[in-house]
Amino acid sequence: MKKLAGRLLHHFTNHETALNAGPHCSQGTDQGTSGLCHRKDLNMPSQGVHLHIHDRYVVMDNGILQVTLSKPGGIITGIKYNGIDNVLEVRNKETNRGYWDLHWNEPGGKGIFDVISGVTFRVIVETEEQVEISFIRTWDPSLEGKYIPLNIDKRFIMLRGSSGVYSYGIYEHLKEWPGFELGETRIAFKLRKDKFHYMAVADDRKRIMPFPDDLCKGRCQTLDYQEASLLTAPCDPRLQGEVDDKYQYSCENKDLRVHGWISFDPPVGFWQITPSNEFRSGGPLKQNLTSHVGPTTLAVFHSTHYAGKTMMPRFEHGEPWKKVYGPVFIYLNSTANGDDPLCLWDDAKIKMMAEVESWPYSFVASDDYPKSEERGTARGRLLIRDRFINNDLISAGGAYVGLAPPGDSGSWQIECKGYQFWAIADEAGYFSIGNVRPGEYNLYAWVPGFIGDYHSGTIVTVTSGCMIEMGDIVYEPPRDGPTLWEIGIPDRKASEFFIPDPDLTLVNRVLVHDQDRFRQYGLWKRYTDLYPNDDLIYTVGVSDYRRDWFFAHVPRKKGDVHEGTTWQIRFNLENIDQKANYKLQVAIASATLAELQVK
Repeated sequence: MKKLAGRLLHHFTNHETALNAGPHCSQGTDQGTSGLCHRKDLNMPSQGVHLHIHDRYVVMDNGILQVTLSKPGGIITGIKYNGIDNVLEVRNKETNRGYWDLHWNEPGGKGIFDVISGVTFRVIVETEEQVEISFIRTWDPSLEGKYIPLNIDKRFIMLRGSSGVYSYGIYEHLKEWPGFELGETRIAFKLRKDKFHYMAVADDRKRIMPFPDDLCKGRCQTLDYQEASLLTAPCDPRLQGEVDDKYQYSCENKDLRVHGWISFDPPVGFWQITPSNEFRSGGPLKQNLTSHVGPTTLAVFHSTHYAGKTMMPRFEHGEPWKKVYGPVFIYLNSTANGDDPLCLWDDAKIKMMAEVESWPYSFVASDDYPKSEERGTARGRLLIRDRFINNDLISAGGAYVGLAPPGDSGSWQIECKGYQFWAIADEAGYFSIGNVRPGEYNLYAWVPGFIGDYHSGTIVTVTSGCMIEMGDIVYEPPRDGPTLWEIGIPDRKASEFFIPDPDLTLVNRVLVHDQDRFRQYGLWKRYTDLYPNDDLIYTVGVSDYRRDWFFAHVPRKKGDVHEGTTWQIRFNLENIDQKANYKLQVAIASATLAELQVK
């Protein structure tokens, strides 16, 4: 289907709800809103961390939880916590419970899915304060075509008194090795479906979820793509008639810090916390999957979702590369009997903030992960020069300012191989980008309310412990004359435009808030309902983009055929300078399988 999902911003310039229901099938009591949470583990005495090494398994135990991993594979086969022998799905194969995976292909070849299993086990640190263990898979030419040409070192860390486990990975490609393309890499956890029924991704996206069985034949109707299902006979009749679609729970990197699941009996939370975005591909606005029916929780480091092959890095023969993904933190919490289990979400958010404040971690043992004192800081002030708005320089308050690998304007949006570091400027435009890994970067920025991207091609060299004073930086948005008319707001979102109500037979009731309405299933079909024969006409000075400009430019479906649509913008120019050029600027939030023609 041809679809333009986005916003159109036009300049003519001279010369130029949560469903807080009870647990699923086996549970019948409703759960109310969350309250004060008394974590049980806070009252437990802190014992040292112990590592137990067996023939086929290793176990990390700090008295709060026990984590069992296969040896030498490094697959998490079990997590024992708060009276639950294993919070992971015991009916799954051991290789399908808690694992690192990736999707790759040889250049021009077919995609290969790979659950990463180590071949060598090592103990990196073993004290009562900390255990760090390593599971390594090395590559050699005999493995060409079978495994991705990378050395992969998966690490796991447990600390004294910590209610969770950290994990990170070190990927390395040697220059003499063949090339490849990397489509995705992540950590996945499959939780017990008889325990974890309530999922939380954000304050306005948390709810009782369907069982995985609800997505099987006879209990649902598959919609336009296999991930979207209409629940026709769910175990919990309160979910009857709702749509489930894992993509409805995606989140932009900048907001994707914590998500996970709650068990009501016993009251236990399982959370994935990502304290930094420095290792994620695509910058702060890249969307990634979070948690979904399974119950499944993901820590996605790199993916092509919502971007396609533009987000698929290609590594050539002769190109050395090394990158550290993570660490991320897998956090478990619990409440005393009688406390509201939903308060575990509030506690998880508090824990997330503590992890963010602790970044970069001081306890990571790899030399490939620089500590705080080994990183640098860059700071300055971003100003805007737009003489058609103000003769004085304008403070770039709220601007996103970042250091990313050298490239072109906007290249950070598809950058996949290196690291990125971003900050939000204060009201006066001042910014400070801290904890930057040593390396060479360009400075990038964008300002909500102003079209275009700032980019400085000057190399910014960050060294260990440095403080780089960048001074005042001036961004001049692309324009050559005054704006004659404009539709929408240049903020890289389409939320100000008209977002229709979903088909009442295809609703996800948790997505009723204004900021989430666009995530409802099937909104693209509503264009055909609203414009069955003639296309959208927008008249400048008469129309209102909040009600008259459909949020996505999509085709019209007639039968099994999708027809291209032609939108019109009608406007009057009373005084035309025959010697001047008039420029149309279009800002597109995203585009999928689409061709845009402007006449």
